[in-house]
Amino acid sequence: MTEPAVLAFEDREYTLAELEALTCGLAVRLRERGVRPGDRVALMSSNRPEFVTAYRAITKLGAVVVLLSPAWKRAEIDHALRLTEPAFAVGDNPVLAAAMPMLDLDDPIRPYRGPLDAPSVDPGADALLVFSSGTTGLPKAVRHTHASFAAAVAHWRRSLDLSADDRLQIVTPPSHILGLLNIATVLEAGGWMRLHRRFDLDEMLRCIERDRITVEMAVAPIALAIASHPDLESFDLSSLRYIMWGATPVTASVAEVVTRRTGVQWMPAYGASEVPVIACNPVDGARLDSVGRAVPGVELRIVDLRTGREVPVGETGEIQVRSASAMAGYLPDDATAAAFADGWYRTGDVGSIDSDGWLRITDRAKDMIKVNGFQVAPAEVEAVLHGHPDVADCAVFGTKDHAGETVVAAITTAATLDPDDISAYVAERLASYKRPGRVIFVPDIPRLPSGKVLRRQLEERHGRTSDQ
Repeated sequence: MTEPAVLAFEDREYTLAELEALTCGLAVRLRERGVRPGDRVALMSSNRPEFVTAYRAITKLGAVVVLLSPAWKRAEIDHALRLTEPAFAVGDNPVLAAAMPMLDLDDPIRPYRGPLDAPSVDPGADALLVFSSGTTGLPKAVRHTHASFAAAVAHWRRSLDLSADDRLQIVTPPSHILGLLNIATVLEAGGWMRLHRRFDLDEMLRCIERDRITVEMAVAPIALAIASHPDLESFDLSSLRYIMWGATPVTASVAEVVTRRTGVQWMPAYGASEVPVIACNPVDGARLDSVGRAVPGVELRIVDLRTGREVPVGETGEIQVRSASAMAGYLPDDATAAAFADGWYRTGDVGSIDSDGWLRITDRAKDMIKVNGFQVAPAEVEAVLHGHPDVADCAVFGTKDHAGETVVAAITTAATLDPDDISAYVAERLASYKRPGRVIFVPDIPRLPSGKVLRRQLEERHGRTSDQ
């Protein structure tokens, strides 16, 4: 009986035995170069099968994977290398090769099918260093142990209800925690996945149809692209069980457009680089107004933003998490203490939990805008703006004024819009103090690959400019 494939890339498929032989072949090469248990190995690669074999080979040797984004420039790479001090590097990026000696993934790897002496590893030892979003200041390295990442994979598999029958495609960057988590979880479940070198909406939709994808992963920019595709109805998406929305709270108007046009439901979920799986909706009966309930094995609490004391059910405050999948800490280490409160990870997200355990995220604590003593959540205003038929994309941020802060709405549009009309549109739907005091029109909204808005960039570019 022919062994089924577990991974596809472009026109080639790999069985688990082929993937394992390539993994062991690369592990032998790395060991010959001197990689030993506990060594840190920088990995900077595009989304390709060699990324998967490199990640698994480093882990198999008991070494620590240091994930670097293939989008980074030299200054960002230099910062990451100074912080993590890897002794070795593997990748396909010339910028990393210029920074330190690198085993090039474009060089053929000879498969190795003999027994490979894999060292036993301490579950509490570091296994993975992945970089935080870095929306403010330089990114920190998040330290995950073998045990914490294994717990994250177990939580994710259970939350997604993944089995060997499931088929996924990976279009998000593998250097981001979600991309790596999806790859590791598919392999753990014995499912099938297709890797994409880069995001291409038409190719993604064609592959859902051709490969009979059962679970699709989306972040905000992908969801927006799907909703606005002019020929979406021409694709057969009936194989999908659901589309997972992660990284940012769901924009209900966008999700509803996709469901109306395709019949496919969404499943919101919530996690962070520091705690990869926090909450998730049920596979059946998901709600767009919540990121779901705490996944089994994860505890949640809401604390007052000023006092740090736990608040009653239904009240708003900072979301804090306790889980076996929580990071061991940061590099630099002096940033770790502030990230925890009595063993609870401080997410920095603001939200509430109702009496049935449903978690709602309002915004980031640092992004809240203070207007005449009132707190304005940018995400709430953005959700309203996304409902405007002529708004292609948007982001809301605050700038200082004589009375505190002013709400500023940055909008991308192909239409000619009046800023006063946009402000009035919001005021009709939200409290008057949430109305944008300024509306600016920009060519694009700066975002991380995860979809998170880089508000600081917008404020630096447009915070003091007059209306455009």
